[in-house]
Amino acid sequence: MPEGDSVYRTAQRLHDALAGRPLTVSDLRVPAHATADLTGRPVLEVVPRGKHLLTRVDGGWTLHTHLRMEGRWQVYPAGQRWSGGADWQIRAVLGNRDATAVGYRLPVVELLRTADEGRAVGHLGPDLLGPDWDQAEALRRILDRPERQIGLALLDQRNLAGIGNVYANELCFLAGITPWTPVEHTPGLERLVRLAHRLLLVNRSRSGRATTGDTRADRRLWVYGRARRPCRRCGTAIRTSSLGDPPQDRVAYWCPRCQKGPTP
Repeated sequence: MPEGDSVYRTAQRLHDALAGRPLTVSDLRVPAHATADLTGRPVLEVVPRGKHLLTRVDGGWTLHTHLRMEGRWQVYPAGQRWSGGADWQIRAVLGNRDATAVGYRLPVVELLRTADEGRAVGHLGPDLLGPDWDQAEALRRILDRPERQIGLALLDQRNLAGIGNVYANELCFLAGITPWTPVEHTPGLERLVRLAHRLLLVNRSRSGRATTGDTRADRRLWVYGRARRPCRRCGTAIRTSSLGDPPQDRVAYWCPRCQKGPTP
């Protein structure tokens, strides 16, 4: 599932391509909205909300989409052949005279009144990349369940919106704790949330996400995706296991020497 920084960049690309121009193409290929027609209406803006995308259109309409694991928006100059997947994988098409945005394999495509956006995203916690980021409220929500594992607390979008599995694992490494550490036993929780905000801010404008400070392709991450490879700090082999319960369990990575706390 994309992290908040990659969703932020997608929103930026869509906004640059669509905002301020009337739609000449509007094709929502989902049963609930197959007859909806937004042509002639200018796109006002495209904004991210955590991992959700909100395309606001003149007349009080919002197209709400979510990428989850497989979804992707691709922007093409007008007239260019689409190459992001087969036609049957296309769920939404929005275009103007200059560009066309094509949504492939989107698991969520929902047209709703802009006034009703809260129905789609109102459950989310403070957005790490939003203009209204509220660290105190994010901390309050995390601490509301002190017995919960910190890895799951960070992944819960109702606590703070934008962290995915990559950042959850990397943040636990940087904090020196395992992902299974209870919230109530997590040292420096406020510092951890502040670090999450800083990492997403730093990475929102670059496609090569880095948490190590080194942007070289093979040096960007501390533990995520590095099972059985040596820890960059101490050389111990990185271990991996599951976090959470099926079917929603996530893969966790940790260094058994650099990170303290419970393990599976």
